[in-house]
Amino acid sequence: VQLVESGGGLVQPGGSLRLSCAASEFTFSSWDMRWYRQAPGKERELVAGATRGGSIYYADSVKGRLTISRDNVKNTLYLQMNNLKSEDTAVYYCWASLGYWGQGTQVTVSS
Repeated sequence: VQLVESGGGLVQPGGSLRLSCAASEFTFSSWDMRWYRQAPGKERELVAGATRGGSIYYADSVKGRLTISRDNVKNTLYLQMNNLKSEDTAVYYCWASLGYWGQGTQVTVSS
């Protein structure tokens, strides 16, 4: 199983980023997928999830600003991040419900 995140970087407050998580070596469409994040000195927290059945859910702190989606043909999970705030600064990880994590991608929101 491989989960490879990309798309992180430095962005100013109010800016946007799109994270991707490329999945391989398993049947992507058969598993629930999630984005988590971990800020310095804090525990890893759930950001958003997309079930294999098409259900979507978000942490309250990101509702209306972040959008999760999945492409079961490209085997890729996405996180569109708009109106970013400094408190969104963290390492973002994708997770597959068969029990695997990606290596993470850093998102830094700063002026």
